[in-house]
Amino acid sequence: MPNHPLAEVFGFPVDNLSTEAERYRKNKLCPYNNKVPSCTKDRARDPLGVCSVFDGDSLAITCPIRFRQDWIIIEDAARFFFEPGTSWTSLQEIRLTDVNGQSAGNIDFVLVAYDDRGRITDFASLEVQAVYISGNVRRPFEHYMADRAKRKNMVWTATNVRPDYLSSSRKRLVPQMIYKGSIFKAWGKKQAVALHEAFYKTLPALPTTQPAQADIAWLVYGLELDAAVNRYRLVPRQTVYTPFHPALDKITTPVPGAVDDFLHHLQEKLDEKLGDGYPPDAPTLTDIVSE
Repeated sequence: MPNHPLAEVFGFPVDNLSTEAERYRKNKLCPYNNKVPSCTKDRARDPLGVCSVFDGDSLAITCPIRFRQDWIIIEDAARFFFEPGTSWTSLQEIRLTDVNGQSAGNIDFVLVAYDDRGRITDFASLEVQAVYISGNVRRPFEHYMADRAKRKNMVWTATNVRPDYLSSSRKRLVPQMIYKGSIFKAWGKKQAVALHEAFYKTLPALPTTQPAQADIAWLVYGLELDAAVNRYRLVPRQTVYTPFHPALDKITTPVPGAVDDFLHHLQEKLDEKLGDGYPPDAPTLTDIVSE
């Protein structure tokens, strides 16, 4: 694997210096169906055009727009949501509110089915989850962009850039599934979540069911290098069908460690405190009774 964290920059591997790749980099364009032609990741005027990073021998998708390649996530979600032959389309960034009119956030995509008169007959949600990054990825990105021809095989070890799957699941994926997902569950509407295979592998084994009984379809994708054009392709790996509450309970319920390990940690902390020559802050039972 390369000695730097950058897997894709503005949609192409860093050692791809083709005319097409350089056009995207020069103009800071997004090849993956962003809402505007330009990349807008991190900031609009000076975007951080890193689509994915290396993580050991694997890759990690760091931009949710990366999942829009060829719109296969929309097609896969629609296959779960609707019967064959249904007329449907997708709507982006739809605001969701609770019973009090308070915002529950935006839904990445709402897929709607409609009849021959254009009236909505059904709808469902699709959320797209990339992974947060720990460490400064902008520095190697800017270093590479300043001289791509000379630095396509650069060595960069100055920052510990790595995917932070724990924060991504706890701070982003789980809260949005609990809050926004609970509304869709109450409405009896299906949901789908698109995420990278490396991210999915960090989740606990989820309880599964048959597609017809499922509330959620977990759409899991990988990136495969097409050597002929030196470009990664988004490819489906698996679809996991789960009920709503059992799946979220599995993700949000931690597996407890050994109580003896925690007790040992407490004992060390207490020994440190008593070793400082200070008595415990709390009075003893004898002190309380004698008052």
